[in-house]
Amino acid sequence: MIKIGLEDLDDIALGATFLGTGGGGDPYIATLMTRRAIAEHGPVTMLDLNEVADDALVFACGNMGAPTVAIEKIMAAEQPPSAVLALEKHLGRPADLLMAFEAGGSNSMMPIYNAAMLGKPMVDADGMGRAFPEMQMVTFSVYGASGSPFALASEHGETVILNIEDDKRAEYIGRGIVIRMGARAAKASYPMDGNTAKRVAIPGTTSLCQAIGANLRQSRAQNREPFAALIQMLSGTHYGHAEVLFTGKVTDLSRETRDGWAIGWVMIADQDGETLEIEFQNEFLAARQGHRLRAIVPDLICILDTEMAQPITTERLRYGQRVTVMAVSAPPIMRTDEALAVFGPAGFGMDEEFVPVEDLS
Repeated sequence: MIKIGLEDLDDIALGATFLGTGGGGDPYIATLMTRRAIAEHGPVTMLDLNEVADDALVFACGNMGAPTVAIEKIMAAEQPPSAVLALEKHLGRPADLLMAFEAGGSNSMMPIYNAAMLGKPMVDADGMGRAFPEMQMVTFSVYGASGSPFALASEHGETVILNIEDDKRAEYIGRGIVIRMGARAAKASYPMDGNTAKRVAIPGTTSLCQAIGANLRQSRAQNREPFAALIQMLSGTHYGHAEVLFTGKVTDLSRETRDGWAIGWVMIADQDGETLEIEFQNEFLAARQGHRLRAIVPDLICILDTEMAQPITTERLRYGQRVTVMAVSAPPIMRTDEALAVFGPAGFGMDEEFVPVEDLS
């Protein structure tokens, strides 16, 4: 059990942007909101997954929608807590603990924010270990937890409760509602007991965000090569393998907001004329160098500014940026046959088979 205070938020946000693999939304605004919540209500208690009581009620919370929209559409202060409160009212009992459904991007801040606003503890775990664009693309769903009932909340105080047995259909129907809420809504979902959470969640992801952020910050402060230091740090975690795939300049970019997602591709060229093309749907999904596959989901593809080692989200990509592309192996819980069927290449309509990034080097 630890306390998350104001001094921890910047490192968590930086690490979450890296684990977001381009998606999850830029955490800047969510961090500002969380900073104010902690300043007003005090630090947040965070439990290790193995500290959670078996009969505790745990909610997974965050935002649902297109990260490109979040740049201009700021959420209301009461919007995320209202989703939690709506789900509590529907179930007839309060949640004991809150947890992220994805560790990447702005959604990493939502359990911290909600915990501060509602006076609840949170769990150091999530269902992705990164970010994914669709609701059912979580280890919770893969290993038998249900996303329903779940609550959606708009910035206007509107809330909706959905009970949908199939999580993929829940994504489809929920996405339609989110689009009509302005393509951005707060969500509370996957109500589960502590015993289930310990079985289906990826442990330690909020603390990993903090460790990644601290590593990048210290590299800048000590003027050391950041990518080698980060690779070494990740080698001691359950992610294991990390490597630099490519360094170059953004030379072409296609990006649109479609069906509630940021969809497109980015082309990066090096000084020798070699190119790397990265496909994305909110998150970076596949990296191809010519006809050669370099990395593919669920392994992580991360684009960082070469000079500052600042992770770049899909909505922040710009022509002319000088970037370094890293790939990180996903934790083993995300590489099982059951997991790959949900958020492997086939889950995104790609023809390639999943090949671990360490085998593509």
